[in-house]
Amino acid sequence: MSSSSSALARSSSSPVPASSQHGSVTKHEPSVVGSVLTVPTGIASVSQGGGSSGTTQQLFIRIQNMTATANLGVKLDLKKIALRCRNTEYNPKRFAAVIMRLMEPKATGLIFASGKLVVTGLKSSHNASLAAKTFAYIIEKVDAGFQPMYVDFKVQNIVGTVDVGFPIRLEGLVYTHSKFASYEPELFSGLIYRLGKPRVVFMIFVSGKVIITGAKTEADMTEAMSKIYPVLVEYRKGTIQTPFAKGGVPVARGDATAKALANDNLTGLIAADGANRLPEAKDKDVEEV
Repeated sequence: MSSSSSALARSSSSPVPASSQHGSVTKHEPSVVGSVLTVPTGIASVSQGGGSSGTTQQLFIRIQNMTATANLGVKLDLKKIALRCRNTEYNPKRFAAVIMRLMEPKATGLIFASGKLVVTGLKSSHNASLAAKTFAYIIEKVDAGFQPMYVDFKVQNIVGTVDVGFPIRLEGLVYTHSKFASYEPELFSGLIYRLGKPRVVFMIFVSGKVIITGAKTEADMTEAMSKIYPVLVEYRKGTIQTPFAKGGVPVARGDATAKALANDNLTGLIAADGANRLPEAKDKDVEEV
């Protein structure tokens, strides 16, 4: 009896395998996995010495928001749900749904009387599914007569951001890809690029920041980014030229003499430009008189 009890104590005190821990997390607990997606670019990364490091550069897509829908399959009494549940808002004159908020995972649900459920504010498909199941569980506890079935769960939209790390020539991009891109800087500072397959929309900015929206899955988002990245590299802006001293030698940051020579050249160019424009100014003055 003592040997069996000691064996039971050893088994209970032994650590749980990592696989079982991971399985429990993926089923019943929120997870941060999936909020950042990795996209290989296929371009070799450069080491500090200037040579190839043997690895490829990667882009990191950060998921900012995910919207999903579900159908509970039953008619709901929204007034009863709003009265018996915490962290809820219900004003039928303004919006015909109960707004319910969860703390873990952090999500917002829109519950309609038809049984439709909209979940938003998540950053991974796992957490979106977990939040929808939590909303269904809460509704079931309000009234046993509801008996939600939780069917037709779908992720409708994923929004992510990525920084490609270099500025982009938007004018050249929209000129060449006018079939897919539109750019109206007077209305919006970003270029809108609509990819056909997968159906994803990019909002591309001069700084190299990109907003990705319209994806249904994380795989669609990574595939779309891997397709658009070579196009962005093609329209990468050139590097800013450094000032040159006399003789065409680039100015070093710590070389005070070279900087002084460059300033002398710049002063001479300004003086020459002013001298060239001076007769034109005199002619304009004569015409005005």
